[in-house]
Amino acid sequence: MSQAPVSDADRATSRTSLRDALLPDHVTRYTRVLAWLLLISNIVIVGTGGLVRLTGSGMGCETWPYCTSESLVPTEELGMHGLIEFGNRTLTGVLVVIALLAFLSVVRLWKTRPELPSLTLAVGIGIILQAVIGGVTVLLHLHPAVVGLHYLVSAALVAIATAYVVRVYATPGPQRTAVPKRYAVLVHVTSVVLLVTVLIGILLTGSGPHAGDDAAARNGLDPILWQHVHSWPAYVLFALTLIVFAGSFRMPEILRLPLWTGLLLAVEVVQIIVGIWQARTGLPIALVNIHMVLAVSLVAAMTAVLMHLKAPRAVLTFDGGSTT
Repeated sequence: MSQAPVSDADRATSRTSLRDALLPDHVTRYTRVLAWLLLISNIVIVGTGGLVRLTGSGMGCETWPYCTSESLVPTEELGMHGLIEFGNRTLTGVLVVIALLAFLSVVRLWKTRPELPSLTLAVGIGIILQAVIGGVTVLLHLHPAVVGLHYLVSAALVAIATAYVVRVYATPGPQRTAVPKRYAVLVHVTSVVLLVTVLIGILLTGSGPHAGDDAAARNGLDPILWQHVHSWPAYVLFALTLIVFAGSFRMPEILRLPLWTGLLLAVEVVQIIVGIWQARTGLPIALVNIHMVLAVSLVAAMTAVLMHLKAPRAVLTFDGGSTT
């Protein structure tokens, strides 16, 4: 039995359906799935990058962008270190694809939701920048300052990706701060303390034993002393977060701040436990890698809290929210 020929109208309809699915003119489930993939992949690559460093595979591929002077992929002579380093590089390509798809899923919203394509574009540019910094890191034989910058940019990308996830779910329209000024100031101070904690953690890592390669330089700081220096802002952060969490129950229900501040507090508790555990057990690879991933997870949670200090004006007016 012969099939009926496909008409030009059917082909046009099919092309339109495919375009609307991949380039929707409004936020869809596809858009939200890509938003979560963008955030998760930027957190995961911190874990794989940590594995590269912790296993001494930082020079597993001795050149960049090639693995050797003659081969793009690792050769048998490079062994497991080459595979680990090349795997991390390959994941960067996956991130680029996800960022591109995320951008395309909101590119038709430039006029109505300009923050969405702007955020995805920022992540995409940041990923490319990270690839360049990664190449410089290899060329400079894992200089601790460049390695630290590499991690800091990763944390920034996680923050941007988190902001994107929040905005994808947010009600469109102008927003305003929906919490008292003193509470907003407290949350912003907490975020600054978090940043200081992460920066000191990067300095501490640059002084410790996990350089990514046996021949890599260290920054010369005393790792024992800087373990204590790192803990000081961490405990201040924990104390501030307790206050932020307690105060969140008095904020407008529309913001759902107890959920996000509770998440922040939970990640901090786990991070503190892992930090103390790794310090007292000689910095085992698994715990250090978990600590690195938890650090950017903290950045994500803090970003979510900051993003939920505001709400659409129309929603606040309807629900009786207050900014006083």
